[in-house]
Amino acid sequence: MQFQQTIPVYLPFGFSWEEEREQERDRKVMQSFYSRTASRIQEKVDRECDRMEYDGSMMFDEYPDRRMMEHLCGKIEREMEAEDAREDGGLARIMEGGCGFRDLIGVLLFNEMYRRRCRHRRCHWIR
Repeated sequence: MQFQQTIPVYLPFGFSWEEEREQERDRKVMQSFYSRTASRIQEKVDRECDRMEYDGSMMFDEYPDRRMMEHLCGKIEREMEAEDAREDGGLARIMEGGCGFRDLIGVLLFNEMYRRRCRHRRCHWIR
């Protein structure tokens, strides 16, 4: 029985698989310092990006559609508000404080998309 496995093949720019894993570990350490709210947003951002990470996805378009990206921010914001309504209501206090909650969602989403786009460019996949 043969198993089909996806193997990343890195372009010859001196970037190794080990360096990729080291960067991923470092990213996880830095994310461990996120606030509870930012961590919850990051989980939702990761889930949305996982859904969009396929060949031909708008995430990998040369010029991603700004409206679609804003739509994703709104979707995550609505999910957070719905969860908050079921829980303690702490999110409402954050939003009342004028801290730019939607901006935080955008920053985390766009940063994660950027990271995945860079990784996508660095390698191509053999199946």
